[in-house]
Amino acid sequence: MSLKLCIAQLNLVVGDLAGNSQKIIQAAQDAYKNGARLVLTPELSICGYAAEDLFLRPAFISACDDAVKALAAALAPLKDLCVVVGHPKGGDSRTRSVAVQQRFNAASVLREGQVLATYAKRELPNYQVFDERRYFTPGNDVCVFEAGAPGNTLKVGLLICEDAWFATPARQTRDAGAELLAVINASPFHVGKGDEREQMMRARVLDCGLPLVYAHLVGGQDEVVFEGHSFALNADGSVAARAPSFIENSLLALIEQAPAAINIKSTIAPERTPDEDLWDALVLGVRDYIGKNGFPSVLLGLSGGIDSALVLAIAVDALGKDRVRTLMMPSPYTADISWIDARDMAARLGVRYDELSIVPEFEAFKATLSQEFKGLAEDTTEENIQARIRGTLLMALSNKFGGIVLTTGNKSEMATGYCTLYGDMAGGFAVLKDLTKTTVFRLARWRNAHDPYGSGTEPIPERIITRPPSAELRPDQTDQDSLPPYAVLDAILQRYMENDQSIDDIVAAGFAKADVQRVTRLIRINEYKRRQSPVGIRVTHRSFGKDWRYPITNRFRG
Repeated sequence: MSLKLCIAQLNLVVGDLAGNSQKIIQAAQDAYKNGARLVLTPELSICGYAAEDLFLRPAFISACDDAVKALAAALAPLKDLCVVVGHPKGGDSRTRSVAVQQRFNAASVLREGQVLATYAKRELPNYQVFDERRYFTPGNDVCVFEAGAPGNTLKVGLLICEDAWFATPARQTRDAGAELLAVINASPFHVGKGDEREQMMRARVLDCGLPLVYAHLVGGQDEVVFEGHSFALNADGSVAARAPSFIENSLLALIEQAPAAINIKSTIAPERTPDEDLWDALVLGVRDYIGKNGFPSVLLGLSGGIDSALVLAIAVDALGKDRVRTLMMPSPYTADISWIDARDMAARLGVRYDELSIVPEFEAFKATLSQEFKGLAEDTTEENIQARIRGTLLMALSNKFGGIVLTTGNKSEMATGYCTLYGDMAGGFAVLKDLTKTTVFRLARWRNAHDPYGSGTEPIPERIITRPPSAELRPDQTDQDSLPPYAVLDAILQRYMENDQSIDDIVAAGFAKADVQRVTRLIRINEYKRRQSPVGIRVTHRSFGKDWRYPITNRFRG
């Protein structure tokens, strides 16, 4: 027995049923020409992942049903080809006026115009960004189907994502006669997740004694990114195939029955570093958010500081220099080196760069408020006015020319409220929202040392990386005037926010109690700001957004 299969690692769009179907058809036709007789597509490939409350609309489920039927008909001429597609199935029925949910995260095996089998996901994740119990009912059956031409078939057991993270579904599928486990998946990226998946699937194949192929989604969807990194493992746990990360790919693999076991032969993409993954996740997140939502371009405020510099480098790598515009908006407190470094970086990357002084507007605001503020010293009020003038100018250009504003705040700032509502938080997409300040510095150095997109230059001037960070909203200001050192702040943030450690545990780990109390208090009192921040790219296992759901009105102090 020998069978060639294709893992179709596709970049799909939520709700674009026709476009997604066309991608599946094209991948299947290409794979068929190359001899494949089994094609695996990602979880919920018909509708895209995750469609969230679209799943609650009967019209959406009905449209997905129609799309599956149309796809089966379109693939009918491809004799002996099995194509596995993911889709929602079912709906709400009513018994005595009570809605009963019978909606499934399903996958169907299409062959020669027919639905050969349909499988419902059994293990529904409901943690981190996952909300599947809100939408779906768990299945309880196994699915084993025969793939290949008559007389040369392989029994394939189908699993969906979380099913393969538990022993029972895989064991029951093996006991039902499966010779190969096929897992279709859509699991959002965070740094290190690809290795976690391989390790978990290695445990699964060693437990079951079966080889496994793993088809994963690629692309950006709102705040999450899917990195691809599809792979196959032999029954001994060895890597037999691996697709490249963060790009669409059709990974062909040959499944052969050897005397002692089934062997998988294919190409194996090299392993990657965490910072390489992180960079490509941010680039793909920007490219897909801008592209899939139809924005012609982006613009951002370029301050001469590290955050806006990193956002600019990511944006140019994602979109090209012609779709990126920068604006320097100096205030009375902007240092000369900020002008120089901002101009230098814009010139290095070849983007449009303009300077609009906010001094006249700032003076006008102060004059208008002079009687109201009479006898009161300047404080953060005047600092925030400057930030809000800049936000107004950026949004005016966005409204006039259609480009979306990229905000430049990072996770450390979002955590502690070191940002201005309707000022530097004004915009449509927060590129660095899940990157701590220390990660920002590290990634800037990584990008200067690597040239993955052929820019031919170090994009970020060295002085931008080495000078002390400053909002430049008052004389001689630095971030550390208002915050603990970033190395301390970020370590506390990671322990408290990402890993749910208690204040006592963090202090016991060696951090000063005053620093821990200060940082955790800032996290608590700035929830209202974070609720009003733009959507941003998730790259850790816990981001501010779907992962973090704390009440604004909250008196708990534990």
